[in-house]
Amino acid sequence: MNKFSKWNLCVCVFVLLIDNHSMPSNLFGHDGPDPVAHWILSERSVVDEKIEARLGPDAKIVGKVTPSGSGVAASLHFDGKSLGLINGDHSELASGILPKKNMTVSTWFSVEEEKEWGGVVCVCRDNGNAEKGWVVGYNQRRFYFGLATTGADDGDGKMTYLESDVRYEKGKMYHVVAIYDGSKMQLMVNGKLAGESDEQSGDILYPESTPFVLGAYKDSNEDHRHVGRIREVAIYDIAAKPEWAAKEFSHLSKIAEMPSVGAKPVKFDFAIQPYLQNVTKNSITVMWETTRPGSSVVSFGETAKVETKSDDQKRTYIHEVTLDDLQPETQYFYRIASKDDQGEELTGEVLTFQTANHAETPFTFAIMSDTQGNPEVSGKFAKMAWAHRPNFLMHPGDLVSTGTVDSQWKNQFFPSMHPLIGRVAFFPVLGNHEINSRNYYDYMSLPSPEYYYQFTYGNTDFFMLDTNKNVDPESEQYKWLDKALAKSKAEWKIVCHHHPAYSSDENDYGDLWKTNKSTQGDPRVKKLTKLYDKHAVDIVWCGHIHSYERTWSVKDGKPVAEGEGPMYMITGGGGGSLETAGPFKPGFQNNVRHGHHYCLVSINRGTLEFKAFDIDGRMFDCFKRTKSVSGD
Repeated sequence: MNKFSKWNLCVCVFVLLIDNHSMPSNLFGHDGPDPVAHWILSERSVVDEKIEARLGPDAKIVGKVTPSGSGVAASLHFDGKSLGLINGDHSELASGILPKKNMTVSTWFSVEEEKEWGGVVCVCRDNGNAEKGWVVGYNQRRFYFGLATTGADDGDGKMTYLESDVRYEKGKMYHVVAIYDGSKMQLMVNGKLAGESDEQSGDILYPESTPFVLGAYKDSNEDHRHVGRIREVAIYDIAAKPEWAAKEFSHLSKIAEMPSVGAKPVKFDFAIQPYLQNVTKNSITVMWETTRPGSSVVSFGETAKVETKSDDQKRTYIHEVTLDDLQPETQYFYRIASKDDQGEELTGEVLTFQTANHAETPFTFAIMSDTQGNPEVSGKFAKMAWAHRPNFLMHPGDLVSTGTVDSQWKNQFFPSMHPLIGRVAFFPVLGNHEINSRNYYDYMSLPSPEYYYQFTYGNTDFFMLDTNKNVDPESEQYKWLDKALAKSKAEWKIVCHHHPAYSSDENDYGDLWKTNKSTQGDPRVKKLTKLYDKHAVDIVWCGHIHSYERTWSVKDGKPVAEGEGPMYMITGGGGGSLETAGPFKPGFQNNVRHGHHYCLVSINRGTLEFKAFDIDGRMFDCFKRTKSVSGD
């Protein structure tokens, strides 16, 4: 049995209570294993420019830390310029201090300044593909536990950053516990399981040398220092049970209930304007984000008076309200509103949306991919696409450059796309730049399980995949897709995923300027083409390559006559830095073009029309596909 399952109270709480002798005596006297390293950060722990350790090495203070709070809330405040340096080269400590496989890191701290890479305790190196060690910290919204092990990615050092499913409030103290048992990572926040992952396994993979610090995310080329309080850091070489973390929190939960300290007041405002998700003939989901938690209210109706309301009084940052019992093919008006716990109210402008069409009614959708990091271009395309009044938007991935960076969602993607997605729903898939981040799942409301899903619009079934994950014949997605395509009776079958099965790009699949060897597409994804051939998929849309490419109909890996196999298209010109086709023209290639672009697709029974437009609004490619359908 894991030693933690027998604990009633950890020794780290025991030593905390020695410092706070006014606490009730009936909380003393419980046994438990010692940490391998333990720091209680308070005014009395600072001696001779060091943070004295209860167990393990002292931490040399670099910069200045100041005492904060008193009694049970006593801590040290880090100002963004300071840190506690435990050792510059961790290898001297590995034999007796750093856990080799099982580990638990228990911390109490607050965050006053959001950072892309915030660290509270760190012994890691994250330099390009050289990712080793571990870190407990936070990003611009959530806590995370970063870890690299010998069993993941063939032991080459691919770090997993497990994010909490709850977000922090600036200035408040939190109990954050990171646990690893050799095969599973867990993250506990204030006594509750806030995330888990099985992406890592085996021994912890440490770098040969790296700083070991408190109060920073630091390695050989990065130094992101903490702004906020740290009360405690304890490291164990065994894996705790979640029940232990819950009990640990319960003993000191009053700390988490104390008011925020040091954080600047945040004005109650819209962080993200309303956008639409998952439209059907009878429903649609409205989402938005506020800078402080608030209620969620959507007023809607068939006139601009919006006299019907759907609301949720639970206070939240990201708001998600689904409107049901709507009429198909109907224009509706809607307006969002939120109220915080201080009574402040926000009200949005009146916008419109349209419910999905019946199968016999023509419809149009826009396609825009790889919008990452270029809101000027994506914003221009959003306005241009909206001018055509599409019914929805399909996005083949890489919405942002780095999915874990909040500002890229709030300051780039959503503002630039608002002219379009505030009025039509958008259906995305995960690109590699989303990094499977929790931000993506928080901001999207898609059919379960969200990373792959199916939806129907008009007479067409859409199958959306995550090709960052396994898609081989034994994978969950492959098996699901095989069954879903077989079951579909739709007149058109369309698939969307990020990575292309066919591509003539110059260097993604072999450098064609140095060799004539290329896989001409993603070898992993090519395995899916057998399903597309088997089930008569019409078109497969992808991104990833920042250019435009259209194939002939392809079957069994070879070009065939029109309509005898699926067509494959890359539409990755939504904003990312552009890429170029190689010097070789493979037989599958019909049309290729260098340049930013967006696309429109219109379907009317057995006719599908496609148009592609450049940054100046000029159409540079078009085609029509026809087929016999029932009733024609």
